[in-house]
Amino acid sequence: MEYLKVQWWHNFEEEPILLFHEIDENRIEKRKIEIYKDGSFGIAGFEFEFGGTELSYEAMPSIQEIAKENELIPEVITVEEFEKKWSEMINYLHST
Repeated sequence: MEYLKVQWWHNFEEEPILLFHEIDENRIEKRKIEIYKDGSFGIAGFEFEFGGTELSYEAMPSIQEIAKENELIPEVITVEEFEKKWSEMINYLHST
């Protein structure tokens, strides 16, 4: 598995500004977190979707390809970083 954090610099109110991806060996998303300017978020996994977030079933580009887009800043993160953010989102959902 590979774990990415991608900052997206844009002025679209309806699009996320921060994305976290869990990607398998075929570069297919397994889980995703999207965070918006207003603090709202969406998450998706194979079992569920929340906040309008959906998994892509197409192969994700390499980090080098993503970085070619001027408004995107991708970063490889650890599984621990991803799991911490995922747990925060799940715990928030269960507490509301």
